[in-house]
Amino acid sequence: MSILQKNEILEGHVIDLTHEGHGVVKLDRYPVFIPNTLIDETIKFKVIKVKKNFAIGKLIEIKEQSKERVEPPCVYYYKCGGCQLQHMTYQAQLNMKKEQVINLFHRKADFKDTIINDTVGMENPWYYRNKSQIPVGKNKDEEIISGFYRQRSHDIIDMESCLIQDQLHQEVMNQLKVWFNELNINVYNEHKKQGLMRHVVIRTGHHTRELMVIFVTNGKKFKQSDLLVQKLVKAFPEITSIKHNVNNTHSNVILGAESNTLYGKTTINDKLSDVTFKISDQSFYQINSIQTEKLYQLAIEYANLKQDDVVLDTYCGIGTIGLYMAPKAKHVYGVEVVSEAIEDAKQNATINQFENTTFVCGKAEEVILKWKSQGIKPDVVMVDPPRKGCDETFLKTLLELNPRKIVYISCNPSTQQRDAQYLAQHYKLTKITPVDMFPHTTHVEAVAQFNRI
Repeated sequence: MSILQKNEILEGHVIDLTHEGHGVVKLDRYPVFIPNTLIDETIKFKVIKVKKNFAIGKLIEIKEQSKERVEPPCVYYYKCGGCQLQHMTYQAQLNMKKEQVINLFHRKADFKDTIINDTVGMENPWYYRNKSQIPVGKNKDEEIISGFYRQRSHDIIDMESCLIQDQLHQEVMNQLKVWFNELNINVYNEHKKQGLMRHVVIRTGHHTRELMVIFVTNGKKFKQSDLLVQKLVKAFPEITSIKHNVNNTHSNVILGAESNTLYGKTTINDKLSDVTFKISDQSFYQINSIQTEKLYQLAIEYANLKQDDVVLDTYCGIGTIGLYMAPKAKHVYGVEVVSEAIEDAKQNATINQFENTTFVCGKAEEVILKWKSQGIKPDVVMVDPPRKGCDETFLKTLLELNPRKIVYISCNPSTQQRDAQYLAQHYKLTKITPVDMFPHTTHVEAVAQFNRI
């Protein structure tokens, strides 16, 4: 039973951080989680929620401050839900992310012999997002606003700047907001499920600097599209593609199934190392191009490829990892359930003149068994699943394939740890390296190497 009462004002000493970056104060072994606090800080806080096994607090005052605390450079930080860690030094963020992985694999599972390396960070951990998904709405004065959502809500914080997205994205969005107001653009109201303009999505080829702007609307009729296209192209010559995406589903999904090109190309290009990728409005492509190159270099290092190796790239998307490995392998086979992604992967192979690749649409566990029956046996398997991790059927099939190495990239080390326990039947988890793909947020990517026992 809790010893605390809601609205109580208390003092405590922060002894740990949760995976969400919240400070942990223990009162008689009962934990209270307080956002925006750091280890070794003595704080005054207000209890705002009491549960059976824990409570949530709100920071009121810092009595003794951690040496890792910094003033968040973003003026919207304490309102916006986009970043959670700007109040700590960047090195402290990297340490926290490594500690998350250590906690999962060394303390909560029996992988004590696994080497866990330091988190791979960025030299300049700002302005890294090559894709921005910006909701559009109205304030109480009926002015059109755009920005990001307040923490744990769909209230839009009207923002003029964002320190983690490509700076050109913000310039485009600020100008669009002016034009939306001037042209009295009909804006979507999420509560009433009425109105037209829902989001503006902006994508940049980090290395090519090609720019795509996508208007996401609730309905096909978009009368002012021609005028907005003219204004955009005149103001921003970097724009190579403008698209109109229709989403009338009234859900949290941002992009709908239907897209039309209003201006320029249907896709933009970007490069990772020497490999060129074609990116559509719907393509999955890593948000942070600089860190993606480091992530994939680690994957290649962990794969320890030989020139006659056959590589299997599961959950291959538009072929990014597989094509990155193609120059160093005999053949790369990629499988993915999204048919559009497979078509993109095939085109990306053609663009790069790789003739040693095969991409097939289907469930990985079914397609790879078919390949096995045809005598195709991979030496190395790349696994890069969604946040939920791999399902057991796939893992069982993977063990049947019995490759020399498995390299598992994860955006959720928790499900990666669960899957690692299954793979441990036949594989030794030798090492893991966390990679900071999303500085100033609590997300961490991890690359793991499994060697056949």
